[in-house]
Amino acid sequence: MIPLLELSAAHPVHTAWRGLPADQQPAWPDPAALDAAAATLSRSLPLVMPRECDTLKSRLAAVARGEAFLVQGGDCAEALDTVNATSISRTADTLQQLASVFGYMMSLPVVTVARMAGQYAKPRSRDTETRDGVELPAYRGDAVNGHPFTAADRAPDPHRLVRAYHTSAATLNLVRAYGAGEQSRPEHVLTALRQFTVASRACERHEALTEEIERVGGFTGTGDGWHTPGELFMSHEGLLLDYESALARVDAATGRAYATSGHLLWIGERTRRLDGAHVEFFSRIGNPVAVKIGPNTGVDDVLALIERLSPDGEPGRLTLVARMGAGKVREVLPDLVEKVTAEGLPVAWVCDPMHGNTVSAPSGHKTRRFDDVVDELVGFFEVLRGVGAHPGGVHLELTGDDVTECVGGGAGVDYSDLPRRYRSLCDPRLNRDQSLALAFRLAELLAVAPGAGGALR
Repeated sequence: MIPLLELSAAHPVHTAWRGLPADQQPAWPDPAALDAAAATLSRSLPLVMPRECDTLKSRLAAVARGEAFLVQGGDCAEALDTVNATSISRTADTLQQLASVFGYMMSLPVVTVARMAGQYAKPRSRDTETRDGVELPAYRGDAVNGHPFTAADRAPDPHRLVRAYHTSAATLNLVRAYGAGEQSRPEHVLTALRQFTVASRACERHEALTEEIERVGGFTGTGDGWHTPGELFMSHEGLLLDYESALARVDAATGRAYATSGHLLWIGERTRRLDGAHVEFFSRIGNPVAVKIGPNTGVDDVLALIERLSPDGEPGRLTLVARMGAGKVREVLPDLVEKVTAEGLPVAWVCDPMHGNTVSAPSGHKTRRFDDVVDELVGFFEVLRGVGAHPGGVHLELTGDDVTECVGGGAGVDYSDLPRRYRSLCDPRLNRDQSLALAFRLAELLAVAPGAGGALR
């Protein structure tokens, strides 16, 4: 194992971001407790290794070159008390099945990344929440506070950072065991796809594509020599800078600092300010990183973010995740992609069709309509191909569990179904059947879309 050097408190990856505007950070009530938690994390083993991060970066370089496709997905917000092997394997299964469908659709190798083993913090639009005249801190993810609406649960607790670390380590152990097991083999993936097709309400529509995927034995690029069945990288939003900084390490082999909390970290739409602490911290780590780009993002902002986060133009270093909303993706995205492409900047473009399409159901539940998600994805492909750029991947909030949080799709969930199995602590997720229906539907639509190109059948 390549040795790692512990970082001194004076190392720039620890210090440079401090004193800069740090958005979406909790109001920790006990600074001494925060210092103690950070000290514990700084003495802890890394969750991922620099070489693993470099491997993912090389995979994402292929995405940026148009030679691979990214499938990224998982929970909106993981919960510390509900981690279990069954749920983790179901989500990993779902991602592998999506990889097979998208890989065949694109005729490209697939890079598979989970929102898992670290997605324990969430940005919020308000600092507080009020119910029946009672105002308490907003729920910011299990790494910060609890979801129940009580003063004790909602108080930010730095000891949760250590719990998040240990639970992430346990999740990683389960994921690595999954990757080494029979469930991750192509034969299992193909069997699961066949079962989905047989049970689907759109069985006749899905049958031809399923037969083609079976004929080629799955199409996730295994023949190109670098994709390993079951290979699954971990990602999360790098929101809590005290946590990320405490787990930063220097690779003795290269002298570069890495965030060892996950392979890929991203900066959210609410924390990407150029003069802010998040951009500063991310600029100093060697991991591949991503930035969420919303409909109000200007061209100059995107170019400046690329300059800050990938000044050397290293392919695979930076992924731009467009989250525009179905009603705006065709209007806003073309100018951004055109300008970045004209500059010759080697970034990967990925679509998050979830966050711009959240609506409120009559029951009060936050939900997303399957058709809106599909429409944004189709619009993303239209825009990228229209300007001669590569549509590099999808970024989905999903679970392998049988939840009822999004409406429509193969599972036939409607608004009245939402209260039955709404399990998310924050935003709604596609369930396994909806996720696969999305992949099949996209393949169907893009195969006949004008200008789809020869890569699609």
